[in-house]
Amino acid sequence: MTKCDPYSGLRYGNWQSPSPSLNLWENHVHVWRAELDLPISEIEKLAQTLSPDEVERANRFYFERDKKHFIAGRGILRTILGEYLDLNPAEIEFSYSPRGKPAIANVNPDKTLYFNLSHSKGLALYGVSRNLNLGIDLEYIRPMSDIEQLAKRFFSSREYTAIATLPDNQKEAAFFQAWCAKEAYLKATGDGLAGGLAEVEVSLISGVAPKFLSISGNSQAALSWSLHPIIPAPEYMGALAVAGHDCTLELIDYPIMANG
Repeated sequence: MTKCDPYSGLRYGNWQSPSPSLNLWENHVHVWRAELDLPISEIEKLAQTLSPDEVERANRFYFERDKKHFIAGRGILRTILGEYLDLNPAEIEFSYSPRGKPAIANVNPDKTLYFNLSHSKGLALYGVSRNLNLGIDLEYIRPMSDIEQLAKRFFSSREYTAIATLPDNQKEAAFFQAWCAKEAYLKATGDGLAGGLAEVEVSLISGVAPKFLSISGNSQAALSWSLHPIIPAPEYMGALAVAGHDCTLELIDYPIMANG
């Protein structure tokens, strides 16, 4: 475990297998990493934990790979939450905010969990806390020829200038770092992309831990949130946004990945 220093313990290689007694204390955040390209036997097992509406959503995917990733992602979420709540994964019921943020619907309020998930190109991250609101985002860093144009369109003028002045070999990482940070915050608040990427401003100084600079132009609002970059694997960028600054973070491998 590590205190939530944005550059301590969050890099690739510091992930641990889950302990036999999975304790999640107050002001702790657990971040799980999971591989979604699972054997068909595991996909079938996880599919049995899904609700009818999740099965319907899975069946709407055109590509079989995307269907399997959805089943794995949701089944693993249910498995993880079930461990904390001492519930059969299939018994967990979700409710959703107007913009789709999930919450646990069928447990006492004093036993509920804050959680969020994100996946990209076969890898998933899950954030879980007893008492801290959070959001998490994961992106596969793919080659892009229009980084500056996208930054100019979706980011603040300061962020665009910061990216535009970087060496070419640093632009992609900075862009995805900012994108993940913004999405993580918007997912934590339940606003999603509709909340506006440009409304969330992030510092982008090479070699310096990023932080939120302003929310909707309000620098004081940004002080209520901490930002933690996460690099779960080569060619991936992730970010965790947490309400407050007093937390302890633990990085955990979902067993299938840990044993693989």
